[in-house]
Amino acid sequence: MANLIAKEDLQHYFDHFSSVIPTQLVEIEVAGLDIGDQIAAEWVALEGISYDSKDDIIVVDLADEYQHTIKNPQQVAVEEDNDGIHSIEIKCGEGHLHILKLKNAMPLPPAE
Repeated sequence: MANLIAKEDLQHYFDHFSSVIPTQLVEIEVAGLDIGDQIAAEWVALEGISYDSKDDIIVVDLADEYQHTIKNPQQVAVEEDNDGIHSIEIKCGEGHLHILKLKNAMPLPPAE
């Protein structure tokens, strides 16, 4: 089920999300009529998500100090169920849809 997050709640929501998420991998797809569908990140470790209300941007922190920024978010929808959050869809001010698909990272096999 998708839940919409109000803009005034984004900072609190993403701060809480980033503090409690287990190790996750994320694929980021950006879609728009003017750009088509593009993969911005393919199953990279997600380190956190934050919202800066002063600059009106969402920053997705990924492994190796890579960041994906989303300017002027218009709508944020979170797809979740009892198993957790599966995806976050963010429509930016340019009309692009940023789709963050999440999956749990596979644990390393035990050392022998």
